Amino acid sequence: MTNLPEKPDLARPPEMRASDADRDRVASILRDAAGEGRLTLDEVDERLDAVYKAKTYAELEPLTRDLPAAGDAPSGPAPAARAGAGGFVVVPGETPTWTNGIAIMSGFDRKGVWTVPETFTAFAFWGGGDIDLREARFTSRTTRINAVAIMGGIDIIVPDDVNVRVTGIGIMGGFDHRATGPGIPGAPEIVISGLAFWGGVDVKRRPRRRAVER
Repeated sequence: MTNLPEKPDLARPPEMRASDADRDRVASILRDAAGEGRLTLDEVDERLDAVYKAKTYAELEPLTRDLPAAGDAPSGPAPAARAGAGGFVVVPGETPTWTNGIAIMSGFDRKGVWTVPETFTAFAFWGGGDIDLREARFTSRTTRINAVAIMGGIDIIVPDDVNVRVTGIGIMGGFDHRATGPGIPGAPEIVISGLAFWGGVDVKRRPRRRAVER
C-alpha cells in the first residue's frame, strides 16, 4: 500500500485486515508529520481517530497519501536526547530503570525520574501499584503498558502532553479509558492495555512536575 511505512508488501489486497502494528506505524507517520508542521493539530486528531477505527489497508492508505513515508526525509546525524516542547524525552537504546512492577499482597511504586522500557508489565493481586510517567524518559516513540489488576488496583499517571490510548477491559472491575486522547504534535504515545478483574486500573492525565532533561 502506498506510503504505509516499513516497505509494506504492495501485493497485499486492499481488503486485507490491518494489524495493531500497522495502525501504530501509520499513527507514527502522522505524529511526525504534525511535528514537522505538515498537519495541523485538528488534522492529526481527525486522522488518528480514523487510524484506530481502520480495519483494512484500504482504510489506512489514504491517511498518509499526501505525506512522506518513513525514511523519505533527508538523513542526518541523530540529535542528542533532549526535552521536547512539552518536556518529554525519547532516548532510544537507554537501559530501562524497571521493566515491570509486581504487587502480590504488597505494593510497588514506579515514579520520579526513570527510564521507561518500550513495553512495561504491571501486575497487582491483592495489592496495589503506582506508575507515574510525569518525569519519565521514554526509550521508544510508542510505550506499551500491560496492566493486570486482580482484586487489586493499579494507578497510572500520564503527562497531559503525550498521546494516550487505553484499550484495557474490566470484568467485575473497572478499567478507566477517560485519559485516551491526543497530546501535542510530535509527542510520544502511551498505549495502556490489560485487564481489571474484581479490581481497578485508573489512568489519569496530569501536568508535568518539571522538565526531565539531564
